[in-house]
Amino acid sequence: MRHVRKAVLSAKSASSANAVPMLELNMTPLIDVMLVLIIMLIVTIPKANHSVGMDMPRPGGAAESIAQNLEVDFDGTLWWNGAQLANRSALEEKLASLKGDDSIHLRANGLAPYKVVAGVLSSARRLGVRNIAMVGNERFQ
Repeated sequence: MRHVRKAVLSAKSASSANAVPMLELNMTPLIDVMLVLIIMLIVTIPKANHSVGMDMPRPGGAAESIAQNLEVDFDGTLWWNGAQLANRSALEEKLASLKGDDSIHLRANGLAPYKVVAGVLSSARRLGVRNIAMVGNERFQ
């Protein structure tokens, strides 16, 4: 029995003397840490808001508003529903008389000065006109 015991001890000591360090990395803790970090990232990122703010029509049987036509001629002359406006203040009076739901169809000549069209748009915005449609721009594309 002594010989068996010595043989076992010598086998253990011989294997520990020739032991090679383990070169493999234990992946389980690394994967656990990465999963925790991913979960923390998902929780802390706010949800993306993919909505677009729109003023939807309200139910209630409101009468349809007729769109007012505003044209800017090549020389900067303003036309309101086919009638020529004398000056910019006359346009602002027309814009101020519009109701909240009324809309304007703005048709600008391709040769119209940009500052006139931009002035019309800024006047409409300043006076609270919310519904402006640029009509006839498809011919410039």
